[in-house]
Amino acid sequence: MKKEKSKLVLDTNEKPTLTKWIILSIQHVFAMFGATILVPILVNAQAGEVVLTIPVALVTSGIGTLIYILCTKGKSPVYLGSSFAFIAPLAAAYLKGGLSGAMTGIMVVGIIYIIFATLIRFIGKGWIDKLLPPIIIGPMIMIIGLGLAPSAISQIGIDAGSSLEWKNIVVALTAFLVTAIVAVRGKGFLKIIPFLVGIVSGYLVAVCLGLVDFKGVAEASFFSLPAFKFPFISYTPDFGAVLTIAPIALVTMAEHIGDHTALSTIIGKDLLKDPGLDKTLLGDGIATFVAGLFGGPANTTYGENTSVVGMTKIASVWVIGLAAIFAIFLGFLGKFTALVSSIPSAVLGGVSLLLYGFIAVNGLKVLIQNQVDFGKTKNVIVASAMLVLGLGGAAISIVSGDLSVTISGMSLAAIIGILINLLLPEEKEV
Repeated sequence: MKKEKSKLVLDTNEKPTLTKWIILSIQHVFAMFGATILVPILVNAQAGEVVLTIPVALVTSGIGTLIYILCTKGKSPVYLGSSFAFIAPLAAAYLKGGLSGAMTGIMVVGIIYIIFATLIRFIGKGWIDKLLPPIIIGPMIMIIGLGLAPSAISQIGIDAGSSLEWKNIVVALTAFLVTAIVAVRGKGFLKIIPFLVGIVSGYLVAVCLGLVDFKGVAEASFFSLPAFKFPFISYTPDFGAVLTIAPIALVTMAEHIGDHTALSTIIGKDLLKDPGLDKTLLGDGIATFVAGLFGGPANTTYGENTSVVGMTKIASVWVIGLAAIFAIFLGFLGKFTALVSSIPSAVLGGVSLLLYGFIAVNGLKVLIQNQVDFGKTKNVIVASAMLVLGLGGAAISIVSGDLSVTISGMSLAAIIGILINLLLPEEKEV
């Protein structure tokens, strides 16, 4: 690995001066904010009900990051935010098993991380590459993005059967174009937060066109307790929808490894060796379990915050830790979260039009960067089966007495893809 540590202003465990500490932490909050608040909004839109809330997502993001820092002994400057990979599975789990099904699934994902972290500690990580090669990871990521595409179209109001509202089109187009322009032409910190800039721009246009209802903001208190949902208090755990969510852990674990590899290159220190993949994955797992325990979305490593480290050349966990505390504080600001909740669906649709495409293309990039050979029929079969199952609405229900388990969408595609790849023999060279 190329050493770039000398270029850093601060090492991972060094504390900056107070002013710089606060400014850098605020930058990290802005970097994670747009994506973290989008997850509960989009899950709720998919489910048609309130499954997650923005305040709880912010609080669990901050708590999860602090847990991660403790598990890695302050050696890894990583921020954990809400994961986009779980949007569709969470909504599906909610529709099947209600809040209990969704939150139980999130907690089980955390336990899966912890189990994998334990296995890695004792037997190494070579087996992960065999279980999750690029031919599996690429299509899985593509299914996440493409599977969410109808939601973006519906939010804008241009799906079949909808009557076109010119105001919605203008707002969505503004959000889309600003996000795209900032992503392409933005410089410095601006380039890291294109989705946040797009949301703000679309929101301002929506305000001008009279599409924003400020009643909720006026009625909200300045400080309010987030609507936490605890097992055995708010609901009874239900494992019936677990298989709808659990296989997504495979995608986010691959994302976890990729983000840590990228950050390792930036700071000139192999984080997969020190503190080690077992500790980083353990921190991610406990953070995700706690998020589910509080009624929040699953956590994942955030590439946006890795980009901030690369831009500022400051890799201090003190900065990441303070950003986590700021995120927790934001979750208790009632007026602020009410303002965020007032964002019209057209704004979200315009941003999501790009966001979901980005996710799908990232899956394609995995295949290209790893030079997956589609001249090999086996690779074509694996990818084809996964894409058709994941996007075609396939579902398998297993019923035994009162227990009913349904595997569908990306979860089914992931399981079948892994089995085909492991069981199908390699082609003979001609």
